[in-house]
Amino acid sequence: MMIKIIVGTNRKNSVSEKIARQYQEILQKMDVSSELVHLSDLPDDFVFTALYENNGKNQAYNKVHDQVKSGSKYVFVIPEYNGSFPGILKSFIDGMTYPNSFKHKKCALIGISSGVGGGSIAMSHLTDVFHYLGMHVLALKPRLAKIEENMSDNLLTNRLYLGLLQEQAELLVRF
Repeated sequence: MMIKIIVGTNRKNSVSEKIARQYQEILQKMDVSSELVHLSDLPDDFVFTALYENNGKNQAYNKVHDQVKSGSKYVFVIPEYNGSFPGILKSFIDGMTYPNSFKHKKCALIGISSGVGGGSIAMSHLTDVFHYLGMHVLALKPRLAKIEENMSDNLLTNRLYLGLLQEQAELLVRF
């Protein structure tokens, strides 16, 4: 089993990436293979050169598309942007081969925010999108609120949050 961990933003050196790396370590300790997928690897112009009538024509986009499409289980680390998930993630999903890229596959969501919501609305919106696409979403969706206050030296330190990520990882493996 290879779990794809999607960093849900293209922001460089993001908190999402740091959480994704920590999640990867949790999976590694469980002897589960994983691979990070960085939306920052997407070409700057992909919304004009890789979607709709241009599907399949942008090789740089295709590389990330194929990396994601080859998975059967995913973890999406989702920062809250303006009360929802990042537009770069929605655009990437819109470019995936429809309808079969995510159909009957499984995922887990982790919400991140600087505020008190922990990305709840972002995860709700993304859950709706994935249900529409036929993806099965794990019910345990940790909400990591006030994220900067719960990190030290680029690592998540909140024991409750770490326990939720561990529990989610175990559930995802069995899902």
